[in-house]
Amino acid sequence: MTGERARGLLELTRPINAIAAGALTFIGAFVVGRLGNQGAVAAAVGATVLAVAAGNTMNDYFDREIDRINRPDRAIPRGAVTPREALAFSLVLFAGAVVFALTLPSLAIAIAVVNLLALVAYTELFKGLPGVGNAVVGYLGGSTFLFGAAAVGRITDAVVVLFALAALSTVAREIVKDVEDVAGDRREGLNTLPIAVGERTALWLAAGLLAVALVASPLPYVQETFGWPYLVVVALADLAMAYAAVESFADPTAGQEHLSYAMFLAAAAFVVGRLAVTV
Repeated sequence: MTGERARGLLELTRPINAIAAGALTFIGAFVVGRLGNQGAVAAAVGATVLAVAAGNTMNDYFDREIDRINRPDRAIPRGAVTPREALAFSLVLFAGAVVFALTLPSLAIAIAVVNLLALVAYTELFKGLPGVGNAVVGYLGGSTFLFGAAAVGRITDAVVVLFALAALSTVAREIVKDVEDVAGDRREGLNTLPIAVGERTALWLAAGLLAVALVASPLPYVQETFGWPYLVVVALADLAMAYAAVESFADPTAGQEHLSYAMFLAAAAFVVGRLAVTV
């Protein structure tokens, strides 16, 4: 395998995104306070990293014509990897994710099955449906926390809140990304939300979803699950999300990137909240 092909295959997986998803799964297990089962935590993180890498690779396989317009520097459009190689690589990654997932409790396996099916079906069935594809990606993003908690056998209210906040903010970010990709999506005949309702209306919908997430974010403090350290960090995340929402109207690319950072800051708030409880 040439160096360029190896680099191309690695690029297809979006390694930073895949590793970040694994970190979110770890946070899900951490928030419920059951890191003692290290084997289950490691298997859940491994399954998540491989599944997200597989989904990203398959998405690039199906999106190769759109990417010739929107992302010509990606591995398939620039010729570093052939479509057939990308498809075969994604199947290998999916198989690895399944092997890890099958070692986990039944609820975690059920979540993994739903997520793997959603990943496979996303590009061909859901991506071009206004709002539906965004909702699927939002669920997948939030479910990493549920999966981590289920892997160690305990889903708490805090994890459910974390799932809901992550899902809402992920849907908002995906809508902003669709605004960024309107030109290529329209040429390929996709009917994404910004194409169906207009770019500005879509951005207002994204801002509305973020507003719901921001209003709900103090819930773990109100429910006395976490104390004031959680509230301080989540308030910073809320400010970052609000800024990114406003920024998206002028610059969708910068807005969706800053939303990603804000979402990880929000996840960190739950880690801080859990640490404060155990100290």
